[in-house]
Amino acid sequence: MATPVLIPLINPNEPEAVVAALPIRNGQVVSTGDLLCTLETTKSASDISAQCDGYVTGLRLAPGQSARAGEILCYLAETPDWELPAEPVVQQLESESSLPEGLRITRPALALARQRSVDLTSLPFGPLVTESMVKAALEQSPRETGLSLPESPFDPTAIIVYGGGGHGKSLIDLLRSLGVYRVAGVVDDGLEPGGLILGVPVLGGKDALPGLNGRGIRLAVNAVGGVGNMSIRIQIFRLLGEAGFACPAVVHPTAFVEASATLSPGVQVFPHAYVGSEAHLGFGSIVNTGAIVSHDCRIGDYVNISPGAMLAGEVQVGSGTLIGMGVTVNLAVKIGPACRLGNGATVKNDVPQGGIVRAGTVWPS
Repeated sequence: MATPVLIPLINPNEPEAVVAALPIRNGQVVSTGDLLCTLETTKSASDISAQCDGYVTGLRLAPGQSARAGEILCYLAETPDWELPAEPVVQQLESESSLPEGLRITRPALALARQRSVDLTSLPFGPLVTESMVKAALEQSPRETGLSLPESPFDPTAIIVYGGGGHGKSLIDLLRSLGVYRVAGVVDDGLEPGGLILGVPVLGGKDALPGLNGRGIRLAVNAVGGVGNMSIRIQIFRLLGEAGFACPAVVHPTAFVEASATLSPGVQVFPHAYVGSEAHLGFGSIVNTGAIVSHDCRIGDYVNISPGAMLAGEVQVGSGTLIGMGVTVNLAVKIGPACRLGNGATVKNDVPQGGIVRAGTVWPS
């Protein structure tokens, strides 16, 4: 088994980014949260972190190369002997002028398409086109000499929301306010398909993910907050990754993020929140409504910062920690992984891993 690492859509107006740094190599062992790659567009930079432990396999890019949203950077395999499917991409098989720009297709698929007089411009752009994809399309249109345009071609703005609760509603409104995403639907194992959440259709549970990916949807936001159990939120991220979805960072237009701050993939910043200079937010973290993350803060992966919380400068927060509503954390305090800070608490000194600060109390007491 192996988990694909996908290139996220950093800027909806730029489907491609440049690989600025690549500190990994094939065969290397990485842990959850390790830096895999740094991407740059004309306006921003973003880090890709490992969503799980594993061996780096099938690394496809090098520093300085362009990477397209939805493209596979590498796989994180459970064992060092896992092998990639043997279907290489066409390389120098034909001149660039003979293939549509941006088309990625295997040798067998191209041979079949040429044999059946398929219009190459009708093939989906973005995902790697394989021979089986060409055969399936031909079987659906046996009387046609070429392929018709797929019903839902790859769309770098299409996105799904995993979770239809209160956090999911907030994310739907956030995505709509940006004006650049098409919210294709909600995925939730506890809701009946066909229902509506703020006018967005419920598409089914986790079993619907492969079909949505096949329709050209490659982006998702995780609307499972994990307030009661952070491991559930982490499991959803892994489920989305295994199904081939990338999770972009999303920021509400009324929030303010300093240009020198770094937002990892999966980060969510809600209305009227503030992220200060050279702050770093780890993968999948939440900065909820009106929360403040001051300059030089280091926030780990899967951290949930609730509405109205205030972190002074140089605060460090370990992965999987929940910071309750209205919490105040003093300058340069270090909070360990998997901590829980209750609503309205004041934290004046370091909190060890797994520590619990009761609501309304002062730490240390």
